[in-house]
Amino acid sequence: MSETEDHPWAGQERQKLQELMDAEHVKLGVHIRKMNSPGSPVYRSSENVVPAAGILIASFAATAFLHFYVGAVILAVGCTWWVWKILPQIREAVFLRSSAYVLESDRNFDQMWGRAMLSLYAKLPDGTERAAAYRDDWRVFVRSLYGIF
Repeated sequence: MSETEDHPWAGQERQKLQELMDAEHVKLGVHIRKMNSPGSPVYRSSENVVPAAGILIASFAATAFLHFYVGAVILAVGCTWWVWKILPQIREAVFLRSSAYVLESDRNFDQMWGRAMLSLYAKLPDGTERAAAYRDDWRVFVRSLYGIF
């Protein structure tokens, strides 16, 4: 038997990770830009395209029917609204969908981990910090927290 098979958390790493995250001992990092791209299982084109298209259409319509300056103001206000209101909502939604997706199964977690879309971070009770990225083994990271929390 190997050391991995003897570990009390062997085969239960994802469930233990979920427990550690629920207790706020471990934080999951999600690469939002990669996860919010076409081809990602959590990408939603409507939340990215519809607001931007609405801003552009309103700006073009105002420019065509009213005046160039009105269209420019609508574009500037729309872009500001996009950056300050819409993008934070998209980031939060992508993070929540990504977290739910990867914690659903080991296969999903392994797939996204291998594509460098996830990271893990833990601040230990003694103040030291640990982190793991796609080059590290996330299962070893979780098992290393056994007995600490």
